[in-house]
Amino acid sequence: MKQKILTRTVIGAAVVAALASGYPLLHTTPINPAHAAISAAPVPTVNVPSAAALPDFTSLVAANGPAVVNITVTEKAEKTAFDGTPQGLDPNDPFFQFFRQFGMPAPSNPVPAHGLGSGFIVSPDGLILTNAHVVADASEVTVKLTDKREFRAKVVGVDRPSDVALLRIDAKDLPTVKVGDSRGVKVGEWVVAIGSPYGFENTVTSGIVSAKARTLPDENYVPFIQTDVAVNPGNSGGPLFNMKGEVIGINSQIYSRSGGYQGLSFAVPIDVAVHVKDQLLQHGTVTRGRLGVTIQDVNQALADSFGLKQPGGALVSSVEKNSPAAKAGIEAGDVITRYNDTPITSSSQLPVLVANTAPGKHATLEVVRKGDTKRIEVAVGELRSAKVASAGDVAEGQGKLGVAVRPLNEQEQQQLGVKGGLLVENAGGPAARAGIQAGDVILSLNNTPVTSVEQMKSLLSKSGKHVALLVQRNDMKTYVPIDLG
Repeated sequence: MKQKILTRTVIGAAVVAALASGYPLLHTTPINPAHAAISAAPVPTVNVPSAAALPDFTSLVAANGPAVVNITVTEKAEKTAFDGTPQGLDPNDPFFQFFRQFGMPAPSNPVPAHGLGSGFIVSPDGLILTNAHVVADASEVTVKLTDKREFRAKVVGVDRPSDVALLRIDAKDLPTVKVGDSRGVKVGEWVVAIGSPYGFENTVTSGIVSAKARTLPDENYVPFIQTDVAVNPGNSGGPLFNMKGEVIGINSQIYSRSGGYQGLSFAVPIDVAVHVKDQLLQHGTVTRGRLGVTIQDVNQALADSFGLKQPGGALVSSVEKNSPAAKAGIEAGDVITRYNDTPITSSSQLPVLVANTAPGKHATLEVVRKGDTKRIEVAVGELRSAKVASAGDVAEGQGKLGVAVRPLNEQEQQQLGVKGGLLVENAGGPAARAGIQAGDVILSLNNTPVTSVEQMKSLLSKSGKHVALLVQRNDMKTYVPIDLG
């Protein structure tokens, strides 16, 4: 059986060249007399909707098309492994065998990768929403409008768990989309996507909502809107409209065996995207609630075993030590059937509800334990996640550090014997060139101890072109000078 693959819908620009081959022509087949005789027989009457009943998207597209943008990204250049064969030298060149024999690569410059995506303008002063996977690894982002103007975009923030990113371009009086309410979406209603599949700008496709609140593998915090709208590589980050001309989602993924559209596409609900946008704009990061439990779905056999009237709820398979759930008395084997006022019919509902709860707030859980129903109050904790110190995090002209970091928790600080500190989740740019790597702990910047991402951002904005990081790797501490450029 061929493996089904969830595919992010961003693509390298080189793919467009593959479309140069011809398209198959439509043809007709004459009807022979036998066919004509059969067709003359009476057939049952079928009510077919008139043309007037079919949706007309022309006004919607005319009003919203100018607010949909094409996004081109340049990703960091990566050097390929050297196989001993010098590149750029003629095999007849006398130095060819010398380089090949001694394994010395001929000088060559790594070529940066390029990609395409879509986005849409949400404010007249240049705020643009798109997918995180379109711009997360980009060193340069260019936004092209329908009037052919192009702008270098600044990445305000990226949130990988929701696959939402916020960009800003230096422009005013721009056309914008109207943001709708994805909570009112109904299965079966018509929807329209506008984007740049395979680089074809402002392409319009349509379909219906196939399902709501879909949870995809490794996507725990987004209740996706499923549609049958044709979405292909390059559509990533583009808007999904309802028939009122309101954006209800951001086209993000497709379910495919081939890598192209096969009838299943998924969009991030606009309510989720706006919540992320507001946090990125105000704080530069996204805060999510946390319980500290591992959960699974309840099937009929488990429902019978745990004394439930019917399958449903989220079965707690483990509880993290000293977590908010553990402190509240949640136990392995509990079945969570309600979170505040929301019934839990599937385990996929719970992570979204918890994530949307502000850390420090209290939530009331209804659980079934050994056949008895209990109500337990939990003080929701904070889910720690990586934050990228990207081009949007530092003052203009200061360059970028190029690291994804998060604060150490108390247990990690005790294990390492430090106070504060930021754990490097990923490293690139100037930091990577200086030798910083994932797993390192940044203790100070220019001899100032660092305890939070916001503090490090502030220190970077006040620094010059060079900074010195005190870094701990395993049991060794060392200062690492970094040229920010």
